[in-house]
Amino acid sequence: MSRISILLAAAALAGNMWGWAGGDPDFSSSPHARLKSIGMNDAAWTGGFWAERIRLSREVTVPGIWQTMQLRGNGAYFGNLRIAAGLETGEFKGNNWSDGDVAKWLESAALLYGATRDKELDRRMDEVIAVFVKAQAPDGYISTQIQLPRKERWAQPRDHEVYNMTHLMSAAVAHHGATGKTSLLDAARRTADYLYKLFSPRPASLAHFGAPSNVMGILELYRATHDPRYLELAKIFVDLRGSAAGGSDQFQDRVPLRKETQATGHAMHATYLYAAAADVYAENGDQSLLSAVTRLWRNVTTRKMYVTGAVGPLDPGLSPHRDIMAEAFGRDFESPNREGYNETCANIGNALWNRRMLAITGEAKYADAMELVLYNSMLSGIGMDGNSFFYANTHRRFADELPLMRNESPRRWRTTLDPGAAKSFCCPPNALRTILKTANWAYGVSDGAVWVNLYGSSVLKAPVLLKQESDYPWDGRVRITFEQASKDELALMLRIPGWVEAATIQVNGKPFSAATRPSSYAEVRRKWSKGDVVELNLPMAARLVESHPYQEVTRNQVTVMRGPLVYCLESPGLPPGVRVDEIGIPAGIQLTPRWEADLLGGVTVLEGQARRTRGGDWSNLLYRTFRPGPLELVPLRLIPYYAWANRGISHMTVWIPLAY
Repeated sequence: MSRISILLAAAALAGNMWGWAGGDPDFSSSPHARLKSIGMNDAAWTGGFWAERIRLSREVTVPGIWQTMQLRGNGAYFGNLRIAAGLETGEFKGNNWSDGDVAKWLESAALLYGATRDKELDRRMDEVIAVFVKAQAPDGYISTQIQLPRKERWAQPRDHEVYNMTHLMSAAVAHHGATGKTSLLDAARRTADYLYKLFSPRPASLAHFGAPSNVMGILELYRATHDPRYLELAKIFVDLRGSAAGGSDQFQDRVPLRKETQATGHAMHATYLYAAAADVYAENGDQSLLSAVTRLWRNVTTRKMYVTGAVGPLDPGLSPHRDIMAEAFGRDFESPNREGYNETCANIGNALWNRRMLAITGEAKYADAMELVLYNSMLSGIGMDGNSFFYANTHRRFADELPLMRNESPRRWRTTLDPGAAKSFCCPPNALRTILKTANWAYGVSDGAVWVNLYGSSVLKAPVLLKQESDYPWDGRVRITFEQASKDELALMLRIPGWVEAATIQVNGKPFSAATRPSSYAEVRRKWSKGDVVELNLPMAARLVESHPYQEVTRNQVTVMRGPLVYCLESPGLPPGVRVDEIGIPAGIQLTPRWEADLLGGVTVLEGQARRTRGGDWSNLLYRTFRPGPLELVPLRLIPYYAWANRGISHMTVWIPLAY
C-alpha cells in the first residue's frame, strides 16, 4: 500500500473526516468563478482542530439534533412532516421554518454519510426522505405550516414557504452527491418546477415573497441538474427584492439589490441574499450584481461587522427608512457589546457570502473574513460538548445581573434536555452542516494552480496528492508534502492571512522567494516531484486590536487576537473576588501563550498581568463622583471567544478597557 493510501485509510479510520462539493457551492463548471471547487471526497481533515469537531459532530451533534427534532416542544419538529404524510395525527407544532431546519439536518446527515458509509445513517435518511415525499403535494408544494392548518398558500411573506422548499433542495443535492440516489432530488425538482411555474411570470402579487436567504439552494439544484429554468428562477428571486411598492428593509425588499448602498434589515436574510447574488454572478456574469455585493461587502466589513465576524446586532431596531427590524444590521459603527444580538445563522451567512466572493475573485480578503467567522462567531454558537447551543452571540455578558435579549440564554441550552429553550432551532443544524463542509472550503483549484485557503492537518487527493500537516490555529507552522509528482508546472497558492506581518516560505529546506503580503496568496510555482516539501511559517504573536473611533462602545478599549482567534476575558480566568468589569489591559502587556490540553477541549490560553481598579459598591447608584483608586496587579487568563460559556454561568467580555 502506498504512503498516500495508508494516510487516507488512517483518516477514514480516525473519523472519516471528508469534505466535498455535495451540499456546498459547486463552482467546478461556473464560467465566472476564478476558483473551481474540488471534487466530492477530494479533501479530508486528518487531525487537529477541525477533525476533532467533525468527530464530535458524528458522535454527538447529528444524533442529538435528531433526537431533539422528535420533541413536540422543539422549534423544528419532524412530526409535522409525518402528520402531513398521513403517518400520524395531530396539529402543527413549531415554527414556520420548521421543515427547512429538518432539511438542514438531512443535509448534514448526507454529508456525514458520504464520509462514513454508515448503513444505519443511510437507512435513517431513506426513512426521512420517504416522509418528505409523502408529505409533498402532487404539484410539488411542501410546507407543513400551511398544509396542516390548511391555510391559504402565499398569503403572508413571513410564512417562510420558499425557505423550507429551498433548504430541501440543498439537502437533495447533498444526498444525491453522497449516495447517488435520486429519491430526494426528484422531489426537489418537483418543488422547483412548481416554484418556476408560479414565479416565472413575476406576478406583482408575489413580489414580496421569494426567499432572499435561500436562492443558494436553487442554484445548487441548477448545478446538479443543468436545468436552465432553475438558474432563471434564482435570478428572478434576486431581482424581485425591492421591485414593488410596500416592501420593507427587514427583508431587503424596499430597495432593489443593485441600488442598495448599505446592508440593512434581517442580517441572516441579508447575508444569504448577498451570497445568492454572488452565486448568480458566478453563472451568468451579471456585472451589476457583482458591483452591488462588492459595495455591500465593503459597507459591512468597514462599518458593520464585529471583530469576530459577527453581524446583526439589533433586535429590535429601526432601519434607515424607519422600518421596525428584528435580528438586523444597525447604522454605521453601531456594534453594541452586551446587547449585540448576532444570531449564529447570520454569522454563518457572512461566511457563506465570503466563501462565494472568494471563489469568484480569488482575493484573500474574502478568505480572511470567512476564516474569521468559522473560528469565532460561528463556532461560538455550539458548545464544546457538541450538544449545547447559543442562538445569540453577545460580546459582553453579565448573565446573572442584567436582563437578557430575546432568544438569549444565561447558559447554553442542550438539545435533548432543554427543548423549551430551543423555540427557534435554525442555528444548531446550520452550525452542524457548516462544520461538515470546512474541508471542502480549505482548497480550491484553477488552471495550473492549487489554492490553500484554510490551514490544518489534511489531505487533498486531486488534482494532485498533497498532505498538509499543521497545528493551526494554535501554531502558524504549515508543512505541505507532495505525495505525487506533477506532470506539468503547478502553482501552489498559499494564503497569507491579513494578520501576518512576516511570513516565510521554504521549499525542500531552502528559502523560496515569493511575495508574502498580508491578505494575499503567495505563488509557489514549479514542477513538483514526489516527496517535495513546502514549509510556510505564519508567526503568531498575541496582539491588541482597537476599533474605529466612531464605534463609541469600544472607544479606549482593546480586544486580543492571536492568529485567526479572538480572545475574551471570562470570570473563571480571574482570581476569586475579582470582577471582569474591574479589569484594564496595559498597552504594553506581555501575553504568554500556554497550551492547556485539559481545558475546554484543548486550547491555547494567553496569560499576563492586568490592572484592577476596584469597583466598590454601586447599590442604588447610576452616577457618582469619580475618585481614582489604586491600580492593583492581577493575573488574567484569556481564552478563545468560541470557547466561553462552557464552565457554567459567567461574566465575559471581548473588549477590555486600556489601563495606562
